[in-house]
This record gives sequence, C-alpha cells and structure tokens, in this order.
Amino acid sequence: MDFKITILGTGAAIPTLRRGNSAQFIQCHQRQILIDCGEGTQLQMRKFGLKFQNVQIILISHLHGDHIFGLPGLIGTMQLLGRNSPLLIIGPKGLKSFLLSLFEIIGLPVVMPIEFKELETKKEVITVFSDKSIEIKAFPLHHRIATFGYRINEKTGKRGLDKEAFDKTGVSIAYIDKLKNGEDIIDNNGVHVRYEDVTFPPKPTISYAYCSDTAYYPTIVEHIQGVDLLYHEATFAEKERSRAEVTYHSTASDAAKIAQEAKVGKLILGHLSARYNTDSKHLEEARIHFNNTVVAKDGDIFNL
Repeated sequence: MDFKITILGTGAAIPTLRRGNSAQFIQCHQRQILIDCGEGTQLQMRKFGLKFQNVQIILISHLHGDHIFGLPGLIGTMQLLGRNSPLLIIGPKGLKSFLLSLFEIIGLPVVMPIEFKELETKKEVITVFSDKSIEIKAFPLHHRIATFGYRINEKTGKRGLDKEAFDKTGVSIAYIDKLKNGEDIIDNNGVHVRYEDVTFPPKPTISYAYCSDTAYYPTIVEHIQGVDLLYHEATFAEKERSRAEVTYHSTASDAAKIAQEAKVGKLILGHLSARYNTDSKHLEEARIHFNNTVVAKDGDIFNL
C-alpha cells in the first residue's frame, strides 16, 4: 500500500501492558515517518516488525514525556547500529537542546547526521516538509505547552493516459508527459490535442491528520478539513469532563464533534487514560456524534 499507518502506542501519560505511550509509524510513498516517540517505542517497533533505520522523518507533537521519552533511546540505538543516513526531526522549540544536552551529559556525542526543524507557536498552518509525492503540515493545538498537530497529504499525481484515444491522434509519444501534466499541445504538423481528450484525471489523493494532545479546539477544523483518516486524542470519557478541561485534554465526544465538523472520512480515538480497563464507553459516546469511529489498539494497522 502507498499509505499505511501502524499504531505503536495508544495510552496517555502512564504506559500499561495494554497501551504504550504515543507513537505511530507512517509508510507513505517510500517515506518512513515516526510521529511521537513515547517510552518503549523502539520495543513496539521490534514487536510489530518495523525497522529503526528506515525512519527518515520524526514528527514530535510536544515536549511532554509520554511523547518524547523514547526518542533518546531510539537515537542511541540508531547510532549503535551504525546509522549514517540523514534523519529529519521536527517539533517544538526546545527539542534540539533537550536531545543534545542529554547526550552530552551521558557522554555520548551525536555523530549521525540529524537535521532539526523547530517550530514556533503560530496560529497558521506551516508546511514542514515537501517533496514530489507528499507534504506535511503542522498546526497548533490547545494544550498546556506548545503542541502541534500534523497533516500528511499526498500530492496530486499525473493524469493517466488513455492509450486508445492518444493513438488515434497520431502525434509523437514525446508529447505524452505534457499531456499527462495537463497541458494541451500542438505538434510539429499543427495537430492540436487537448489533454482532457486523451488522459484520465489523476487518482484522488489521500490525507491523514494526527491531533494529540489537545483540549476541544474547533480552530483545528479548517486545518484537518476532509482528511480521509483522523487520529484524535480522547483521554477521558464524559464522566471525567472536568478533569479533561483542567488538563487541556479531550473527551471522546469532543473528538467526535471535531471529526463531524471537519467532515473527515474516519475517526481513530487514542491517548486513553490508564484509568480505563475498557474502551466501550469512549466508543459509545463518540458514535453519538460521529458513527465511523474506532478506538485504536497498539499494533492496529490502517491502510489508506
């Protein structure tokens, strides 16, 4: 598949035997992306058959321990295994000093090539990575410290060639790329060919958004509008709404309302508090507002 998400950790602050801390592994058009890196992430990667050295980009939502305490260990393992390929780490301001200071204290210099891209808290969407196939955008969430959500978008590909229609034009195959790029052409013999007549529209693009941690924050709706798949934190059920408000977290109902307003394709709930032995209440409360909802479990895979 071109777009695959493996959920590595679905718990909140305290890891348990059922739910590890936040982390996800995204495979998208030959890009291997890790989102957040809570304690135990590298063990989860081993458990689910994912290779450390394949990670090219790491996206960190914020600097709370349940989202970053696995990162020093992962970097250390990468170095021990002899990694020399570049790694891009994106996250809030302070991430670079956190990592490099820790390695300096323990006497383990970072020698592998790492590029840090630190984000300032702003209201608008920021493009943090872009290549010919995908783009990654960051946007602010509403938590106790600077926190970012991420949206990964496929870029629109070339149009498909209608070979039968193209062959009837009699023009040279040298013009195919222009036609597939949506350009009309006139060949050396003066033959005019409209791209719509000999090509098919490109396949629909796919998008994924990750929102953890955040209070209920309708501002993000415009940033995640229409995504095929949304992961949104649901730390608490409605019974603990007062606790959610104090800690700047969401309930399952909050997450579902965001999904409904943003008209997403499917909602994944995660970042559940360790106080819950079952996710049935979260699912019940969310589906009142947005039926196409699931609660993630560690190891779940979503193919888009």
